[in-house]
Amino acid sequence: MFKVKRIYEPPEPSDGRRILVDRLWPRGVSKCSARIDEWLKEVAPSKELRKSFHRGSTDWQGFRRRYVQELQGKGELLDRLRAYSAEGVVTLLYAARGEEENHAAVLREVLEAGS
Repeated sequence: MFKVKRIYEPPEPSDGRRILVDRLWPRGVSKCSARIDEWLKEVAPSKELRKSFHRGSTDWQGFRRRYVQELQGKGELLDRLRAYSAEGVVTLLYAARGEEENHAAVLREVLEAGS
């Protein structure tokens, strides 16, 4: 099972394995207080895609489509995350403000779809 959660929310026992899936370390969060089990920045959107979305050059649907394409080339990382979920809950942590329109939600969809 995969959960998605902002890293600014307090850790909970129900989070299971906590994996930060952002390319950049979140502002204002100490490594100690984050209580992450792993920082998997390689699965985050590319720098170019992230910047394009934040500048407004790419809308949400375009971002989502391009990020799914990027993830298709990261099968080994996706397999690692799926293996973790076979052991228990995996919480994908992100820093973006959008609770529904964020890359961790897209990543969870891809992981759960098995593609």
